[in-house]
Amino acid sequence: MTHDDSAADPIGQHIAALADWRGAMLARVRALIKAAEPDVAEALKWRKPSNPGGVPVWEHDGLLCTGETYRDKVKLTFAHGASLDDPTGLFNASLTGGTRRAIDLGEGAAIDAAAFQALVQEAVRFNAAKKMARR
Repeated sequence: MTHDDSAADPIGQHIAALADWRGAMLARVRALIKAAEPDVAEALKWRKPSNPGGVPVWEHDGLLCTGETYRDKVKLTFAHGASLDDPTGLFNASLTGGTRRAIDLGEGAAIDAAAFQALVQEAVRFNAAKKMARR
């Protein structure tokens, strides 16, 4: 990416600004999401004084997941995670909620790329079915 393109990639800027393991983890997850669903839309949302960088969001027919960064983890929250099949048990956080589920990744955590991409594709299918049901 050239310097001129950086304004067109706010998530890339957000990742670069992290400049530590969290940025590398978020970049890896971002690449997996985009490989799983090439038509995914990305945005930074919910900017506020306590989080001026905002939160990376991936959408396809609705919200798929968010990628929040904390001091000790990258948290990927799937908007409809409680409705998704997770046969490999990637979800390890927010397990008691009725709607969302999350994957917390600490420094050095490995992520099963194939299982994660399958989960993203499952979220895309869920959103598409939900959209069709509304019609």
